[in-house]
Amino acid sequence: MSIQVANKFSDYYEKWMRQLEDDLKILLLVSRDRHQETGYEAIVNKFTAHHKELYMIKWALAHEDVLAFFNPVWLSPLENAYLWITGWKPSMAFRLVDTLRKAERQSAGSLHGMTDDQLKMVEDLRVKIGVEEERVEREMERQQVSVADRKMVELVKLEIQAKKNGGVEAVEKVNELVELALKGMLEGLEKVMKMADCVRLKTLKGVLDVLTPRQCVDLLAAMSMLQIQTRKWGIKKESLVMCDDRW
Repeated sequence: MSIQVANKFSDYYEKWMRQLEDDLKILLLVSRDRHQETGYEAIVNKFTAHHKELYMIKWALAHEDVLAFFNPVWLSPLENAYLWITGWKPSMAFRLVDTLRKAERQSAGSLHGMTDDQLKMVEDLRVKIGVEEERVEREMERQQVSVADRKMVELVKLEIQAKKNGGVEAVEKVNELVELALKGMLEGLEKVMKMADCVRLKTLKGVLDVLTPRQCVDLLAAMSMLQIQTRKWGIKKESLVMCDDRW
């Protein structure tokens, strides 16, 4: 794994998270102002642009070293535990909509006011995204089991034999074959990662298209709070574990 790529994205992600915290303050301020009627769309657009930028940077750096994103050093172990192919699982967004819609009955939150048409559109989208999630998971499984393909097994045997009995030229030839095989594996992982990211972006856009601007603000605020707090909990837990290890 390239340390340079990991360091680049680590620095970028820290700045990205700080910006997300600033955006959350605005989202919460607007969300609590029940008298505000305008300005929601501009805030939502700024938020979605912030997320799209993350994926653009991610894809550019993943092309240099995709493995950095399957072993992200910029995340805590807690955050890593909940990753779905290098990011959040798309179906989580639908669970969050359901949670907010039911939890806000007492507070008359905007998602509680979702219409029957909105609920049907969200459910239809949930089904479509579920199918796409399964397609990504099947592709990921295909990449994982390909390690045991006949060609890979033969290559392993060939490398062992070359190092044991072959000369320098034989070893170099085998190394070239290994590099070629690894290149194919990494390209496969990059493909799956982008597939998963596209489902995430499609989910976010699809849900926001169904909701009113006010409902979008409330949902994005909740999503941001979950991401920020999970990160804080993970960092805190990691620091406590490190302290225990020292003692």
